[in-house]
Amino acid sequence: MKLFSKIHGDKGQDLIVIHGLFGMSDNWNSLGRKFAKYCRVHLIDLRNHGRSPHSTDFNYDVMCEDLLEYILAHDIKKPILLGHSLGGKVAMKFAFSYADKIDKLIIADISPREYNSDFHKNLLATLYKLPLEDFNKREEVDTVLSTTFEDKGMRLFLLKNLYRNVNKDFAWRFNIEVLLEKVNNIQGADYVKGICDVPTHFVKGGASNYITTEDEIIINKHFSDFSIATIEGAGHWLHAEKPEIFYNEVMGFCLM
Repeated sequence: MKLFSKIHGDKGQDLIVIHGLFGMSDNWNSLGRKFAKYCRVHLIDLRNHGRSPHSTDFNYDVMCEDLLEYILAHDIKKPILLGHSLGGKVAMKFAFSYADKIDKLIIADISPREYNSDFHKNLLATLYKLPLEDFNKREEVDTVLSTTFEDKGMRLFLLKNLYRNVNKDFAWRFNIEVLLEKVNNIQGADYVKGICDVPTHFVKGGASNYITTEDEIIINKHFSDFSIATIEGAGHWLHAEKPEIFYNEVMGFCLM
């Protein structure tokens, strides 16, 4: 599948940034422009997200192959992969499958283990039931969602996916039907087998529970060359909550 991307910069090593579930390349524009001071930055949209094509297939195998196709199509040699959440798992899957094709790995607030997807299924079910054709303003959608989801930051993140279709009605950029049906496919991490020797830097939010002490044992078992940094006071969306500290972590590892 040919993935949509935004490319910032034209010099330095290639850095491919992979967003998380419900995300898209647009979420990374500000950081992408900053990364471009030192790298040629590729902000990609995963399949069924953003402006990339929709498909009934949604699992780590096909997303990994999409990434390989992108790298080959753009003649990219030994890039650095930066993945957040779902994007981090796609990046790890790629590293375990094609270690010789990448230089370094940066994993933002996710571990190589299984996560429960009940919250995401409930969220998708709620969004799916929304009669988008009845809304005239984004704020109206937010008001309805606020009765179920108190976290305004999360709601604003989701609402970035709203756009006007050819009929001028609101629609979701992500493929809500397929994500609702296939979200269980991204729970696990059965691709983590053996040892990955790609230099890997894990960055976790100090206020997040996505990388635990137990997870660090798993990481130590499967990654031969890794480091872990904590951004204090940041939650799961650490790159949005503490962008300057996150930028320093990423660039410090890229340039070392």
